[in-house]
Amino acid sequence: MRAVTVRPSAAKSLEVCEVPDPVPGAGELLVDGISVGVCGTDREIVAGGLGRAPKGEERLIIGHESLGRVRQAPAGSGFAAGDLVVGIVRRPDPEPCGACARGEFDMCRNGRYTERGIRERHGYASRFWTVESDYAVRLDPSLERVGVLLEPATVLAKAWEQVERIGARSWFEPERVLVTGAGPIGLLAALLGRQRGLDVHVLDRVTSGPKPALVAGLGATYHSGSVDEVAAALRPDVVIEATGAGDVVLGAMRGTASYGIVCLIGVSPEAHRLPVEAGALNNALVRGNTAVVGSVNANARHYRAGAEALRRADPAWLERMITRRVPLRDAAEAFTARDGDIKVVIDLE
Repeated sequence: MRAVTVRPSAAKSLEVCEVPDPVPGAGELLVDGISVGVCGTDREIVAGGLGRAPKGEERLIIGHESLGRVRQAPAGSGFAAGDLVVGIVRRPDPEPCGACARGEFDMCRNGRYTERGIRERHGYASRFWTVESDYAVRLDPSLERVGVLLEPATVLAKAWEQVERIGARSWFEPERVLVTGAGPIGLLAALLGRQRGLDVHVLDRVTSGPKPALVAGLGATYHSGSVDEVAAALRPDVVIEATGAGDVVLGAMRGTASYGIVCLIGVSPEAHRLPVEAGALNNALVRGNTAVVGSVNANARHYRAGAEALRRADPAWLERMITRRVPLRDAAEAFTARDGDIKVVIDLE
């Protein structure tokens, strides 16, 4: 079969090549790949900055934002041929930490987890793949065109869960939400905020292209000013920060309403340095009872919540998020950014 592979740590090593067909083990599904999404993590792997091949192998099949259709399922698995499924990305260490042992592998304490398409396990960017039935999530059949958005949606399902758990420290009836960044993660954050009945505002630098219309399509408000100006005007109860840009992160932390919650889900460039008046920032957080939490990855509970969020969403709106579909044979084109890109996917069929 054909698969999208790289030699980890080697830039310009991406290749669509023939690899052996997968053979399902006990308790595993055999799945026809439909599509995989491309995100910043994938681009960093292709650029040589991330990724580990399985032990003893030279190349890694990439792709962690999966979508497929079950071809073969073992008896008693709860799945059947024809089911639309997504594979969970992370697996706990064989000798798991306390969190992993309890199914909370997104909160791993020892760092010895593995991840499909990223770290020591082949991913889903292939014509066929296998997945343990315990790590597969069934999707509503109506999501065949857009179900590839589930993995990023799980990141937001977890982020909102974290916000709501922290909010429960006191009386918590949030009204206004500011989402910084209108990429796929920011737009899905806004979607889940609107599904909670909140007044959602989205901040991004661009003033043209599909992003403003997508935000408006949710019944949310789009902004393109500075984070300090927008936050000062809104005084949001919750901020979902999806850019990782240092000045935006700091502005989000300074700009909430009293005992606001800032959830950081954007990853910052490690080499970027920004001067910070730590004392003033500390005072703002302490005197406002402001909570700041980082959130990454997702466990099975968040996959189920993300699947439900996509099922409830307008499928036409989700379809508009996918701005480019690239056939498997031209997979390399998916990693070159184009104006107007939001979510790029590779079609595997």
